[in-house]
Amino acid sequence: MAKEKQKRGLFGWLKKGPWILTLAAIVALLVFVVSVMIINSRKPQYHDVRSLGESIRGGYFVRINQILIKEMADNWLPNDIFWPTVFLDNMPNFQIGELEVVRYNIRVLRDNLSRMRTTDKLDADVDKAFTSLSNDPYKWWFPSAESKWKEANKHLDAYYRNLRAGKSHFYPRADNLIQLLGQYASLMGGVNTRLINAPRDIKEALPVEQGQEKTTSPEKPVDVNIPWYKVDDNFYYAQGVAYALHESLQAIRLDFLAVLTDKNSLGLVDKILEDLSRCNFEPLIVFNGHPGSIFANHSLNLSGIFNDARQKINSLITALAQG
Repeated sequence: MAKEKQKRGLFGWLKKGPWILTLAAIVALLVFVVSVMIINSRKPQYHDVRSLGESIRGGYFVRINQILIKEMADNWLPNDIFWPTVFLDNMPNFQIGELEVVRYNIRVLRDNLSRMRTTDKLDADVDKAFTSLSNDPYKWWFPSAESKWKEANKHLDAYYRNLRAGKSHFYPRADNLIQLLGQYASLMGGVNTRLINAPRDIKEALPVEQGQEKTTSPEKPVDVNIPWYKVDDNFYYAQGVAYALHESLQAIRLDFLAVLTDKNSLGLVDKILEDLSRCNFEPLIVFNGHPGSIFANHSLNLSGIFNDARQKINSLITALAQG
């Protein structure tokens, strides 16, 4: 009798075995997917730029851009085509925003910061770095975006070594800083426009700019409504821009210390850094609520802080341009 029960129990377990194994495989797969998604959704931390300990002009600025490029090259997500990271969209948009700032940095480094005059020859290494960074960020192969970012980092490293050897130059002048900050203000203006168009009650806008004469013919409204599924894309793109600007301005504060001190603008730079650091918040869900709703509108919340930093950058440009 006992043997018969034992046989029945064994037979029952064998019948249930495939189902148990299938369930275990599904659970393991879910744990793997969730773990990968969480790991790849973590934002980079702020760096202590002062710890770079650069003693040459432009060293902090070059090094922080190299760090940002290395971060992107080590885990670039926008061009992923494999499961499960292909389903991520927050961090890919964050990284695109980060890339935009780095491109602006290297372009101004090539055109202004590394040259005494705009008629001087371009620094070959910086020019090659900018060309590499201009690659399609969504390209997965032939060449991949990651390979071009690594290539850009090598060219920047060559430029840095030449700086130390006195073969290349970096000119931390007020006019060069104005050029760089002007690029930041332009980029931030575009980002802010994307954020303020997030409310669902904004559907259309007339394409009439300030100072533009209105004609007698009616203006056709422009559709500026942001689809609900793109609200978080714009939000994280703006956060990526804010993060890279924060790191860049930390380096600028050190490399342009003499200029900023002379223009009595160090306090203003610190206020900008404070605003940019406040952009780094993480809602559980990016809501797009109406003003009277119990749900927040995170795009407008971020826009308020971000636009405040942009206005301060414009004030900094004015301060640098004066006398």
